[in-house]
Amino acid sequence: MTLALVFLAVLALAFANGANDNFKGVATLHGSGRIPYRRALYWATITTLAGSAAAIVLGSHLAATFSGTGIVPAGLVADPRLALSVASGAALAVLLATRFGLPISTTHALVGGLCGSGLVLAGSETNLGQLGRVAVLPLLLSPLAACFLTYMAYRTLRRIRLALGINKDSCICVVQEKAVVTSSAYPLRTQATIGVLPPIVAHRAGCRARHTGTVVGINAQTALDSTHFLSTGIVSFARGLNDTPKIVAILTGGAILKIEYSVVLVAVTMAIGGLVFARRVGLTMSQGISPMNDGQGLSANLVTAGLVLSASWLAMPVSTTHVAVGSIFGIGAATGGGRKKAIARILLAWVITLPLAGFIAAITAQLVR
Repeated sequence: MTLALVFLAVLALAFANGANDNFKGVATLHGSGRIPYRRALYWATITTLAGSAAAIVLGSHLAATFSGTGIVPAGLVADPRLALSVASGAALAVLLATRFGLPISTTHALVGGLCGSGLVLAGSETNLGQLGRVAVLPLLLSPLAACFLTYMAYRTLRRIRLALGINKDSCICVVQEKAVVTSSAYPLRTQATIGVLPPIVAHRAGCRARHTGTVVGINAQTALDSTHFLSTGIVSFARGLNDTPKIVAILTGGAILKIEYSVVLVAVTMAIGGLVFARRVGLTMSQGISPMNDGQGLSANLVTAGLVLSASWLAMPVSTTHVAVGSIFGIGAATGGGRKKAIARILLAWVITLPLAGFIAAITAQLVR
């Protein structure tokens, strides 16, 4: 019975992770107006699945970290009560944030789950110092690094663009409308045109600025679009590579499934969660934090991809969410377009994530003791 509950809790966590995280890699692509939401989501799903597959080979160190090894006593690592408590705490915290469209860290939720369940099931034998060194410190530093590096990357790339003579053509629409009076007197309904209004000059959806010039013989706008599209795929790949082992660790740590089967199960469930329930967080990421254009989105994605891939290589459990959102914060800082209320809500959600997941995990652990 306990193993069945663990299995269901892990599926819930994988679903919640996909719903909250899958769109984050392509948020800048949709936010800059290049492709519609659904197409961006499909691209994110495909590339995330590829990253999850790569985790079979490259993700063993991260899986070991989140199995509880070195944090709780060795005899508790394989205990299904630990797995059930951690997965329940993390899943409920992430699902709650997703419901309100808040991008939070599954990694942070898992750390909170390990803390809460470890303290209940192992007491003073829980090595919170080790947990802080391997998980909490990278989680705190990664969004700050992402914000600063994106700020610098955008300003640097902008200078390079101007030095190469690549400019932007703005686009406006001129609209002239007729003024119409409608009479609804019974039994006749009539309309009469009484004149033509002055022209209206405005920006319209689908009317986008375009870059002029060439880069090594390639049209600048084509090069930018292609690089931006590729960079979002790299971020989603990195997310799958970095996040999948953390969830898989719960199944393998409890000796419930072999790692190959666990990766397939978690990856597919993450994909389903993203396809079904990603819109609210996706719109927050792409439109709610800061307006952005192609170059700004590309700058954020390059930094996100570099940091997450480096962290995966070094087995550092950074949060893809914190890095991706931190990068968009950096764009807001560079352009002055950051929406302060949205940023404050997200930061508050980040602060609450760990204790909330820990509290739920502790209650679950107490119930199954």
